[in-house]
Amino acid sequence: MRPRAALWLWILVVSFDSAAREPQTVPIRITHHARALQPGEAVRITVTGARPLKRVDASVFQREFSLYAGMTPMQWQGLIGIDLETKPGTYDLKLQISYQDGASETLSHELAIKGKTFPTRRLTVDEKFVNPPPETLDRIREESKMVEEIYASCTPARLWDGSFIAPVPGAPNSSFGKRSVLNGQPRSPHSGADFDAGTGTPIRAPNSGKIVLVSDLYYSGNTIIIDHGLGLYSYFAHLSGFAVKAGDEVAKSQVVGFVGSTGRVTGPHLHWSVRIAGARVDPISLIAAVAE
Repeated sequence: MRPRAALWLWILVVSFDSAAREPQTVPIRITHHARALQPGEAVRITVTGARPLKRVDASVFQREFSLYAGMTPMQWQGLIGIDLETKPGTYDLKLQISYQDGASETLSHELAIKGKTFPTRRLTVDEKFVNPPPETLDRIREESKMVEEIYASCTPARLWDGSFIAPVPGAPNSSFGKRSVLNGQPRSPHSGADFDAGTGTPIRAPNSGKIVLVSDLYYSGNTIIIDHGLGLYSYFAHLSGFAVKAGDEVAKSQVVGFVGSTGRVTGPHLHWSVRIAGARVDPISLIAAVAE
């Protein structure tokens, strides 16, 4: 009798262990938060599961975006950017989800992007910034290549924390996305927000990150780029001076430079632009999307 009892107990244990290994269907909740689903907007994505997540990657608009763990391993968040040239329509946000128990799955979340019409602005600037002299063309190409290489890289860690703040006091003048006509000639749309501020006004980091560029560029004058991690960058242009150097790590609200009128400008102001995985978004939409 004892051998049979032992065999029966062993069968029960094996059967129980096998059942525990079977895949389980666990509901996933996907939500988004944004000022609007329109071109030029930043969107915060939240993925919530019933068991711990190990990694979440997102793709939409032919771009790749990385998410990060939230307060618990069951919830991950991330930022995606709707570039200002995105056409209206319905897009599927693809989410590749890996669990800590080794399982994985791919899910979709629908984003209905509405159209947006940007106004046109007409400015008069120094002619050399509309039709650059031949001797400056190599410099302009090298600077453009350098900046695009920075935007094409993605620091795998999140360097920012919490909400974002405006870098200078006062509201921006709603210049993001405007189609620019300079000295009567059409140019690319304006990809940043301009803040009216006097020369020498301190510019504060909108969030923590690493300084990856401090340089005098042909079009944007004295320029700073902050890498906030996960493909998120802040770009400050037309400064009168710097308070940091490349390689510095900065905290939110730390002074990084001072407002000026260098480069292609009509007067002193701060130009702040933001890229998320290369997508050009309104910095004010970033503040709204990450507001706590």
